Amino acid sequence: MTRAFLAANRRTFASLRRHRNYRLFFSGQVVSVTGSWMQNIATAWLLLQLTGSPVAVGLLALCQFLPFTLLSLPAGVLLDRIDPRRAVVVTQALSLVFAAVLAGITLGGIVTPWMLYVLAVLRGTVLVVDNPARQALTFQLVGRDELPNAVALNSSLFNGARVIGPALGGIVVATAGAGACFALNAVSFLGVLLSLFLIREGELFPLDRGEGEVPGLIGGTREALAYVRRTPAAAVVLFTVFVTSVLAFNFNVLLPVLAKQTLDGGPGAFGVLSACFGAGALVGALAAASLSRASATVFLAGAGLFGLGELVLAPLDSLAGACILLAITGGAFTLWTSNSNAVLQLGAPGRLRGRVLGLYYLAFNGSMPLGGILAGFLAATGGTELAFAVGGAGALAAALTGAAVLHGVPRPSFALPARAR
Repeated sequence: MTRAFLAANRRTFASLRRHRNYRLFFSGQVVSVTGSWMQNIATAWLLLQLTGSPVAVGLLALCQFLPFTLLSLPAGVLLDRIDPRRAVVVTQALSLVFAAVLAGITLGGIVTPWMLYVLAVLRGTVLVVDNPARQALTFQLVGRDELPNAVALNSSLFNGARVIGPALGGIVVATAGAGACFALNAVSFLGVLLSLFLIREGELFPLDRGEGEVPGLIGGTREALAYVRRTPAAAVVLFTVFVTSVLAFNFNVLLPVLAKQTLDGGPGAFGVLSACFGAGALVGALAAASLSRASATVFLAGAGLFGLGELVLAPLDSLAGACILLAITGGAFTLWTSNSNAVLQLGAPGRLRGRVLGLYYLAFNGSMPLGGILAGFLAATGGTELAFAVGGAGALAAALTGAAVLHGVPRPSFALPARAR
């Protein structure tokens, strides 16, 4: 038992131990992503204060994620042509500028809902390139063998920040206002930019894109879709991610409503709820990092548990109960997201990796405009009880459907090398 625990512990942090470049990037993102979560909670709360409408918060999600719907496929084709590190430098610098503008208009007392919407669209457009570029850069930082571990560690970073960021954000909003959160977020981007400039290019792993140029948008997209059609595991992952994201992963809309209207709380309650989801997600990410392989089976189990957690959460009207269920749901969330990402990246040919990541973010983030509006409508119609019930049932049904489709089909798993076990 002790030997197994020590082996799992070694696997959990393998990428950080072995790769200086990844340690730098990971450290820079700790600062930046924490600031981003502070901005997320402050923006949603500010908009709810300005409008008092859950639908308005859903429209904010529409503005942020509509660029993924429209531009994920072109971004995937572009990513197969450009250097991921340089792309991330540009996207992070632009994000810093947008955060600074948001801080300026808020602290200046001139912020309006339409300004928040415009900046959300601009930020979302940058993230269309930033998200898959960071995934491709992660591959370069750690290589193929340790990609599942690094993807899970990235999830742990993201969700650790989800714990710290909302908690800090709730405190800062309550004491200094939303504008202070936006200003701190702008400063936080300096951490990840510094780490990117310190990366040693000679230690990066090659992307192995093969020979020949990437086809244009139509030809490149057709090639990626043909790959998905002939690869059952990829098709199941993308289908399940799409359905779950549309129906169930709309916490940016529902948690402010859950805190303010269902539980009759303030920004502190919102921060606690967000932090509990993030704490569970952090535990789930560390568990995923300790596994020796990326697995479609674990992905489907995580998606099913995620849906079940929302179903149980739906009728609850106590802060303590909601916190417990959000922690469980958060753990399931990182199991399905980290495994889906790694399974798709490792299964795809090198020359298609950018486009497959584009399809992934189209299914994951590109579906959220529809999901955000749907969640806002359901919350306005039947409260968070209806919204969580519909989302949980949809996610559970998608996971069961995916399991049925893969029944009898060899399920890919990608083991770590023996030295990492």
